[in-house]
Amino acid sequence: MILGRVCGEIHSTINHPFYENRKMLVVDRLQPDGQLEGGYIIAIDVVDAGFGETVLVADEGNCARQVLNDPQGPVRSVIIGIVDEIQNY
Repeated sequence: MILGRVCGEIHSTINHPFYENRKMLVVDRLQPDGQLEGGYIIAIDVVDAGFGETVLVADEGNCARQVLNDPQGPVRSVIIGIVDEIQNY
């Protein structure tokens, strides 16, 4: 699982049929304290996340395919949750 913040959206005119009608977002990686870690992920959004929201990303192909219910889907990363709050102890 990866903690991240939505920073953009991907639009394409030509893409694999699997990606039809799926929203793909660019997510900056975050450290647990909310600071940028460096790097980004492009993930399919299944929770209707918006720009600037903190999200939880599953970055493993089998998990992503299970969430999307497609065992043959060409996917690696999927946004599986919107984070309301982070508490550091």
